Amino acid sequence: MTTFQTTHIVYFSPTHTTEKIARAIAEGIGMERRIETDLTLDESVSAIEINHSLTILATPVYKGRVAPVALQRMKRLKASGSPVILVVVYGNRDYEDALVELRDMAIELGFTPLSAGAFIGEHSYSTPQRPIAAGRPDADDLYQAMQFGKDSLSKLERTNLPVPAFYIKGNVPYKPFITGTPSAPVCNENCFVCGECVEVCPTHAIRISPDGTSIETDVNRCIRCCACVKVCPNGARVYDNPFAAFLHENFSARREPELFL
Repeated sequence: MTTFQTTHIVYFSPTHTTEKIARAIAEGIGMERRIETDLTLDESVSAIEINHSLTILATPVYKGRVAPVALQRMKRLKASGSPVILVVVYGNRDYEDALVELRDMAIELGFTPLSAGAFIGEHSYSTPQRPIAAGRPDADDLYQAMQFGKDSLSKLERTNLPVPAFYIKGNVPYKPFITGTPSAPVCNENCFVCGECVEVCPTHAIRISPDGTSIETDVNRCIRCCACVKVCPNGARVYDNPFAAFLHENFSARREPELFL
């Protein structure tokens, strides 16, 4: 048995759902010393060393895979002697190969997988008119996340490192990631150019026009996380995507977290 004193949370979370789950898991672990690394707006390429810390690595799912921007930013991590809890958060459709992809990346970065969980968060395309897992993670999700943290710590306390390999649902090779035609949310006539959307964009794809009269978006940088839509104080940022109707019609039934220990 190896004793750890620090929990290190690393996450990419444009709409804060993944962040909420990661923090709830950390609460369940209950270590006094906690470090957070939020990669959501961080485009730095400098290495982040994580040594002898119980780590929570958390990312949203895009199209059944790890969100590409999250994958890119997490590759800055350099781990040594650190078991890792792998976490993906998806919008009630499916997480498919995201967990095994995250596992493989974590091993490549020097982590030792300890446990893994797939949780549900409100879909980026969810709106009041077409809700998709609206309000999640909810109180029950966060309770399960906390219990998952406790169970993961219990496993670590009774296991000698390196942790033996364990089953995680998913396939290798991973499903193809098809990018599709670039698109982005737009502003309607209610926009008063407050700049809130500029501040939350994880790829810095949004800016105020040089003359200060409108919001401009680079569709080639947009990852359609819709953080800008959800933060807009005036409901002026919208993303009219026909796929949202499909998701609402076919994936509204509640799904529960899937945990692997």
